[in-house]
Amino acid sequence: MQEKPIVSEPLDSESVDNKQKEIKKSEIKEDLEKRSKFKSTIWYICGILEVLFAFRLVFKVIGANPNSVFVLVIYNISGVFLSPFNGIFRSAVTSGVETESVLEPMILIAMIVYALIAYGIVKLIEIYDPHRN
Repeated sequence: MQEKPIVSEPLDSESVDNKQKEIKKSEIKEDLEKRSKFKSTIWYICGILEVLFAFRLVFKVIGANPNSVFVLVIYNISGVFLSPFNGIFRSAVTSGVETESVLEPMILIAMIVYALIAYGIVKLIEIYDPHRN
C-alpha cells in the first residue's frame, strides 16, 4: 500500500499575518488574565488580614474571653502580622466588673498600612503591564 504525500496549500502573506495577530491576541489575553488573578489574590489576602484585625479590635474592646479557642486563634494569627506595629502607641485599658476592655491603636495603623501595601502592589502590577495603553 502506498502512502499519499501530504499536500498543503501555500499560505499567502495576509493569512500568515492574520494567524500571527490571532496568536498575539491570545497571548495578550492570557497575560491579562494572569495579572487579573494575581491582583485579585493580593486583594483577597489583604481582605483576610483586615477581617482578622477587625475581629481582634472588636474582641479586645468588648473584653472577649482570651481563653476561648476562637478568640485565641484570632489573637495568635493576627498577632504575627501586628508584631511590626507593637509599641507605636500605648494600649488603653479599662477594667469593668467582669471584663477588661483594651483599645489597641496599633490595630488601626496596621489596617491602614496593610491596605496601602496591597494597593501599592496592585498599582505596581498595573504600571509594569506591557499591554497597557
